[in-house]
Amino acid sequence: MTRGYVHGYDLREAIRLQDQAGVLADLLHHDTAYPGGSRVLEAGCGVGAQTVTLARNSPDARIVSIDISTESLKAARAAVDKAGIANVEFLQADIFSLPFEPESFDHVFVCFVLEHLPQPAEALRALKRTLKPGGALTAIEGDHGSTFFYPDCNKARTAIRCLVDLQRAAGGNANIGRELYPLLTGAGFEAVRVSPRMVYVDGSNPQLVEGFTKKTFTAMIEGVRKPVVEAGLMGAADFDTGVRSLRRAAGADGVFCYTFFKGAGLKPGPSGDVSQGDRP
Repeated sequence: MTRGYVHGYDLREAIRLQDQAGVLADLLHHDTAYPGGSRVLEAGCGVGAQTVTLARNSPDARIVSIDISTESLKAARAAVDKAGIANVEFLQADIFSLPFEPESFDHVFVCFVLEHLPQPAEALRALKRTLKPGGALTAIEGDHGSTFFYPDCNKARTAIRCLVDLQRAAGGNANIGRELYPLLTGAGFEAVRVSPRMVYVDGSNPQLVEGFTKKTFTAMIEGVRKPVVEAGLMGAADFDTGVRSLRRAAGADGVFCYTFFKGAGLKPGPSGDVSQGDRP
């Protein structure tokens, strides 16, 4: 994935990312489609969890997916090959030192990456340089501060805040979703639009209970247990109680809610049709 990635690179995290991508595909990507022949840069593709959906939605576009991690790229290639997708090229590259000429791409897509970067505004400016005038950049980010659940539990909320603190210490921002609009406008994009994508889960939707509450969010919190305890942010017993409470929210009478934010903006220049890329 990217520098400052607090969740680690082990197999468990790769599986969590794939589970997350699968259960959220419609919510996050139903309005993402690029026209045939367009050249699209996916920045920070990680293990390819979003790449598969991105490529399937735009089978005639040419997608270049980059990541700084060779291990993540290996997993991404395997995921794309398994899906039988042929319109993606992978390349190891750093967002802050991109190996592309200016104005090389028609569109840029970045998902769950800015939250891990110490300088997200600089990253957006670097990505904007690769866009043709009128080209669109789309960004999707979560916001851990938007989390609520029933039954409520102070220790569960503290465990979530520990992840936010851990990510901040690594130079990231787990609450960056709410900042997409000022980040995009501050980086010089025009016609910026941001929309919230809320995940609401209760017992009437067992697929979301399993795929999001359990396998995506609770698994994410549980996965940072060791660094949280080692950093002294929370005691092991209290952290475990918090995780059990999050699992309780996946019970028959439990409720869980989380909000993602999807934004898109145009690089100034000749008129570009953002509807051909994303409609946040």
